[in-house]
Amino acid sequence: MGTRTKNTALEVAVLVEPILKDMAFELVNSEFVHSSGKWVLRLTIDKEGGVTIDDCARVSRELGDHIDVKELISHSYVFEVSSPGLDRPLKNEKDVFCAVGKKIKVRMNKPIQGRRNYIGYLNDFAEGLLHMKVDEKEVALPWAEVEKANTIYEL
Repeated sequence: MGTRTKNTALEVAVLVEPILKDMAFELVNSEFVHSSGKWVLRLTIDKEGGVTIDDCARVSRELGDHIDVKELISHSYVFEVSSPGLDRPLKNEKDVFCAVGKKIKVRMNKPIQGRRNYIGYLNDFAEGLLHMKVDEKEVALPWAEVEKANTIYEL
């Protein structure tokens, strides 16, 4: 994602976070991407007990006008609001603490112990390190060097 698109996503996040909080939702992710020949502003929201389709529609109606009034995006775009789904992204330390005990997938910025991708159970998160059980071994991965992480839903 380029700097301009990251900045737009950040500006939108700053605008909508307090509104979402008032509506009892949490902003999980904000992204502004070019996909299939069009620009897409995608917000991922969550709330206690999960998000319904009606919640997404209500948030879309409420936030769409706020974003347009602020003129953060000067060209046409598609606005999408969705739930994080079962494989919730881990975007901040709060998300990581909530994932302790769950199975997660982690992609590192650069290889650690010869690999970038790890799948296993998050046993602990302490002093900036993800303590995971991967392939029957314990590994400690620095959170600051994580490129992407998410929970993995298990039946």
